[in-house]
Amino acid sequence: MAAFIDDHRSAFGVESICQQLPIAPSSYYERKARERDPGRLPERHRREARLREDVRRVFEASRGRYGARKVWRQLQRDGLEVARCTVERLMRLEGLRGVSRGGVKRTTVLDREAQVPADLVNRAFRASRPNQLWVTDLTYVRTRSGFVYAAFVIDAFADRIAGWRVASRPDTSLVLDALEQALHARDRSERLIAHSDRGSQYLSLRYSERLAQAGVAASVGSRGDSYDCQTVLRRTRLGSEVLAVVA
Repeated sequence: MAAFIDDHRSAFGVESICQQLPIAPSSYYERKARERDPGRLPERHRREARLREDVRRVFEASRGRYGARKVWRQLQRDGLEVARCTVERLMRLEGLRGVSRGGVKRTTVLDREAQVPADLVNRAFRASRPNQLWVTDLTYVRTRSGFVYAAFVIDAFADRIAGWRVASRPDTSLVLDALEQALHARDRSERLIAHSDRGSQYLSLRYSERLAQAGVAASVGSRGDSYDCQTVLRRTRLGSEVLAVVA
């Protein structure tokens, strides 16, 4: 608002502009006086200006790596009493943002053009016998050398892992290798359903053809609906050991 008055005051005058705007002329003149003399600013504003300089100092000393939490911790070590929310607000005002490690990995990549099999499970992850319902899923674990992806085939009858593989890339070969292990390890004399979410790995032609070749009925739910893979894995002894090794 003050900038608008600055741009048009020579043509219309400050008082006439203020009559049309929700601002008193005295407020405008006081703001301009504070711009010329920072000593007229209230103590709260002067302290915030100093804090903004301290926040930028700590951020630049970290070579742009520190986020609000680490900047706040360093300011406390420097003897400056400031709330963390204040540091977050000042960093936003300064346009400062720390480095995020890792980030979020997407394991379910949708293929909107692929043909999707029907959902034969409807989230009823229960089975009355072994090898009646296999639930397949893909997860990841952050390690010191990067992300490791793990594909699992879980028998819903007793939450037992029928097949699994670990790789550095979440591609179709990974989920196919886990499926192959399960197919070779289990007796499938009766009807078997293999359920997954809508990830492109599970909708790929190679994966679909392998299920058909093995006589396994494909079932696909919505995105992320196959299972909570991490939860199921921790309920199984082998799954807990695998996650412990790759982590």
